[in-house]
Amino acid sequence: MSSSTAASRPTPVTGAAPLSLCAREPHVPADRLVAEMVPPPRFDSVRFATYIPDPKQPSQTEAVHVLEEFAAGLGGAPGAGSARRGLFGFGRARSKTPKTPAAPRGVYLDGGYGVGKTHLLASLWHATEAEPALKAFGTFVELTNLVGALGFQKTVQTLSGHRLLCIDEFELDDPGDTVLVSTLLGRLVEAGVALAATSNTLPGKLGEGRFAAADFLREIQGLSAHFRTLRIDGEDYRHRGLPEAPAPFSDEQVTKAAHTTENASLDDFAQLLEHLARVHPSRYGALTDGLGAVCLTGVGPVPDQSTALRLVVLADRLYDREVPVLASGLPFDRLFSEEMLNGGYRKKYFRAISRLTALARDAKGLVETA
Repeated sequence: MSSSTAASRPTPVTGAAPLSLCAREPHVPADRLVAEMVPPPRFDSVRFATYIPDPKQPSQTEAVHVLEEFAAGLGGAPGAGSARRGLFGFGRARSKTPKTPAAPRGVYLDGGYGVGKTHLLASLWHATEAEPALKAFGTFVELTNLVGALGFQKTVQTLSGHRLLCIDEFELDDPGDTVLVSTLLGRLVEAGVALAATSNTLPGKLGEGRFAAADFLREIQGLSAHFRTLRIDGEDYRHRGLPEAPAPFSDEQVTKAAHTTENASLDDFAQLLEHLARVHPSRYGALTDGLGAVCLTGVGPVPDQSTALRLVVLADRLYDREVPVLASGLPFDRLFSEEMLNGGYRKKYFRAISRLTALARDAKGLVETA
């Protein structure tokens, strides 16, 4: 199973005034959006060799082998061979001269949360022999925001010269995204860009339980056709064999830790949820720039689904950046209602609980040193 580098512990300081997420409203220029399409800090040093498959789950070992072969097949120039083979290497060569069958040009990593899909996706990015400027890595929400910032045609132009586009956390939350991404990926496929994606949902099931997916079946099937699916089985590595997550601390303990930890932020949970509504989710990464820890007081149930989905994105960005989270109030496994955990976004919520719990475990030492 995936084993990422342990988060660096923030440095204790004396009498420092804590930062505040609620005081931040970052603006992210389009050129930064493009430049930052690389694996985030947690996955900067991962490689296929550092992925530790669960011996009880042969699909994990198989996924590594398939992705290593996939990376090796991307050694040509961007778009090379797209005119002589079918979609992603399937189908017969157009030329009369026999060709060696090419590897598929799209892979889709499907599995539950915590089986190491992002580790494998980032490893693929690192293993692909191309300059960083010729391969891109981003989350689904970051990709859709790039289109919003650059415009559709400019995004196609910017990414068409790439050898590989990796899309993490592939989810379709509304019909507009379905049509947008279907059209974008179709144009990139025509340009010869190889695709790789991760998700907790099979490509043919994207959007199910969230909107009238049947009304957009053609677009969803078109997306599914772009990928060869690799199923990765297993349990959540973040909590396998580890001690129970720490219980929430008191407001006093959290506040003291925020004042004694370098570059820590301190916010009331309810106020932070309100603030997230004023910041586009694509900017949540910038919202966490430079933070050594996030300290939250008064954690309570998330009031509605829109707020919950914003919190999921923030949890992902904190996890990507290895920012410990220290909190008082309710434990993180009680953030979301039973209705939410049984609904169409349940896998997102369980992923957020898993990641926040891991970050809470990382933050436990801040109280001990406070």
